[in-house]
Formats: sequence, structure tokens, C-alpha cells
Amino acid sequence: MRIDCHTHFYPAGYLREIERRSDHVTLVRDEAGNLVLHYAGDYNVLAPAHHSLEARVEDMARAGIDMAILSLTTPGIHVERPDRARALARVVNEQFAEIQRTYPHRFRCLATLPLETPEVAAYELERAVRELGLVGAMVFSNVNGRPIDAPEFWPVFEAAEALDVPLMIHPTAPAFADYLSDYRLVALLGFAYDTTMVAVRMVLGGVLDRFPRLTVIQTHLGGTLPYLAERVQRGYRAYPELRGRLQRDPMDYFREMYLDTVLFDPACLLLGLAFVGEDRLLLGSDHPHQIGDIERAPRVIEELPISPHAKRKILADNALRLFRILPAHGDF
Repeated sequence: MRIDCHTHFYPAGYLREIERRSDHVTLVRDEAGNLVLHYAGDYNVLAPAHHSLEARVEDMARAGIDMAILSLTTPGIHVERPDRARALARVVNEQFAEIQRTYPHRFRCLATLPLETPEVAAYELERAVRELGLVGAMVFSNVNGRPIDAPEFWPVFEAAEALDVPLMIHPTAPAFADYLSDYRLVALLGFAYDTTMVAVRMVLGGVLDRFPRLTVIQTHLGGTLPYLAERVQRGYRAYPELRGRLQRDPMDYFREMYLDTVLFDPACLLLGLAFVGEDRLLLGSDHPHQIGDIERAPRVIEELPISPHAKRKILADNALRLFRILPAHGDF
């Protein structure tokens, strides 16, 4: 069994609303007829599987993916005005709930939240989980330039902890994205920076001491976190202004985070596996983005020199446990 935990979808209602009116996002067609969604710092070329469930199911069948955990993707709804973001959150989450009802053996979905108004976002998370049956939420590494660990966003963490659902932290354009406007550097480098930045800020800022039962998923194998965590640990012990601020060493918190496998280099995946262990890696493809790869994502896991038991955990078992998916016999 294979469960893709990092894969994106634009519900039809969201695309209609963005095309009708948006202050920060434009939806156009390129010369090849593809929909292209432009936003500050980057853009997404929409494949059919970005917005067609039929195309998505076909792609999954071709790649041998049994189930997908869908989430919206960049730029998110927090770039809109607060009233508009609230309305878009309801549109997206209700359509995600309909997808789960229509394809109960294929999809689970993560809520989209109007993060620029955190109290409203916390309420929407509770509604999405309790009333709509969504399995958590995806939040962004920064919200209009403010890092997600900032105290104003703590109501969202409090709600997720109380609901006992995971938060997937997805990168977006860093606050200094003007320096990354060439060569698609926002996606190639900026996302890795913002992922690493927010993971370290959540730890050093004491967020995970304040919310000890919060479950966090860091995308793209944690950015550069597996590579740099030792340096952060060393700095925490060396710098007087950091030393002793936390209840435990930074490494302890880092290793309790989940990482998805959206880096397809076997050496990087082995580093991530050594960093968090086989119980905290989740299969991810970043499909259907241009830089994603739904076929390579599971194949590279299956080709790693690790035990079949570890492969089963990464490919599906960890996701089944984390998202409380209980497939009936014969569903897959």
C-alpha cells in the first residue's frame, strides 16, 4: 500500500472564485492552453491533476498510489483580504469534504485556513475537523511575511493540539523573495530556507514547549534541517542567550517532527531516515507540480537499502496511524 501525503489540488470552486476576483492572484492560460496561476514571487502551471479528480485518480493508478492526502498549495488564501480569505476557506474545505465523501478509499484532505486572522483560522480548523471530517490542516511557513511561529498564530496551534490533528507546514516565498526572483529560485532554494527557518524558530522560540502534544509535519524532508540540526544544537549549548531556554535539547524536538520524502535523492532520504527514524517519514510526491514526481517518489523508497518493514512504514503505515485511516478489508 502507498499513501501520498504531500500532493496538491485546487478545488473547482477555488479556481472559479480566484478567476472572478482576487487582489493578489491571477489565473490565465499560456500559449499551450495550460492554466497558470501567478502570485507574488512565483507561479504554478496547472496540470490536469491539479483540478480534475478523474485525471488525479488516473495518475495515482499509473503510479500505484492507493490514497492521497490532498492540500491546497501556494499562494494559499491568506494573501487575500480577511473577509475574502474566510469565504475561500469555506469553499475549499467544503469541497475537500465532498471529495472525501465521493472517494472515501482514495482521498483524505487537509484544511485550508485564513491564517491572517488566527482566531478565525482556529475556528475554521475546528469546523473543518469536527463538522467536515478533514484530517488536519496545512499552514504556511510565513503568513504575509510573518513567520508562523509568531505568538499571534498560537490559537491555531492550540486548536490543532486540542483536536489532536497534525499541522503540515508548507513553505511559501520567503520574506526576502525579491532576491529570488530569477531562475525559479523561490521554489528551488527559497522553500528549503523557509522550511528550515520555521522548524528552528518553532523549537528555539519554545512553541513546542508551550504545545507539547502538537504534531508537526515538515515538508520537503525538512528543508536543510537534517543537515543543519547539529549546528543548531551546538549553538544552543554555546550561546548564553540561548542556553537553558528550553525544557530539552533542540535535537529532541526536531526528531519528534514528521518529515515527508519530497526529495528524491537516495542519499538525502537516508540522511532524513537517520535523523527522525522510520516511524516519522511519510511518502510524498509534490504531485502534480512540475517539480514533483508521483512515479519516482515511491520507487526511490522501495529501492533504498533498508528493511521491508521500514519501507512499509514510510510508504503507508505511518500515514495510516497519523491520519487515523482505518481501511476496510479489500479497500485497496
